[in-house]
Amino acid sequence: MSRIYLIAGLGADTRVYNNIDLHDHEVIPVDWIEPHQSDTLNTYAQKLIHQYHILPNSILIGNSLGGMIAVEMAKQIPVKKVILVSSIKTNSEAPGYFSVFRALPIYKLIPGKLFTAMGFMIKPLFGHMSAEDAWLFNDMLKNSSPTFVKWAMGVVLHWKNDIIPPNLFHITGDKDLVFSFKRIIGATIVKGGTHIMIFDKAKEINKLLKNILKK
Repeated sequence: MSRIYLIAGLGADTRVYNNIDLHDHEVIPVDWIEPHQSDTLNTYAQKLIHQYHILPNSILIGNSLGGMIAVEMAKQIPVKKVILVSSIKTNSEAPGYFSVFRALPIYKLIPGKLFTAMGFMIKPLFGHMSAEDAWLFNDMLKNSSPTFVKWAMGVVLHWKNDIIPPNLFHITGDKDLVFSFKRIIGATIVKGGTHIMIFDKAKEINKLLKNILKK
C-alpha cells in the first residue's frame, strides 16, 4: 500500500486535515521545516523529500501552498498520485493580484510576527467557519513560524512553473477567494467550496478523495 503524505497550506499545519478520512491508508503528516532565505519552492520541496524519506510510488495530498509544494515534489520523484485541494498547479493559474504584490512587494516591509497575528484580517478570504474551525484556524496561524510565513509569501508570489506532473488530480471550490476556479484548468469543482472547504466540505472532499485513491 502506498504511503500518503499530507502537506498543509500557508499559516497552517496538518490539522487542516482533521476532518479528512484516510484511515484505510498509511498517512504521514509533513510538518514545516525552517527554510533558508535562498530557498525556492523547488529546493524546499527537495529538503522535505529528504527529511521524510519520500519514495517513488508515494501519494501526495497538498492543500493551498502544500499543493504547490506537492507539485514541486512530483517533478523530482515519480509519485503514484499528487492531489491538490484549493491550490494551483502552474503559475498561469495564479490570481491577478500576485502581479500587483510582485510589483509592490509591501509584504517585505511587514514584520513576520505581524503576519501570524493577522488572522482576523485574512479569515474572511477563507470563507465562513464554524466556531471550532475558526479557533483552529487562529491557533494554527498563531503557532506558525513568522520566518516561514514571510519566506513562503515571497516564494509563492515568484513561483514559476508550467510543468504538470502525471497522475495529478485537482479539487477546487467555486467560492474560493484566494485561487479563483475560473483560472484553473481541469479541476473537479466543488459547488459552494471556499478556500477552507477542507473543513466545511469535508464530507464531499472525502468522497472525491476516496474515488481518486481507488483509481
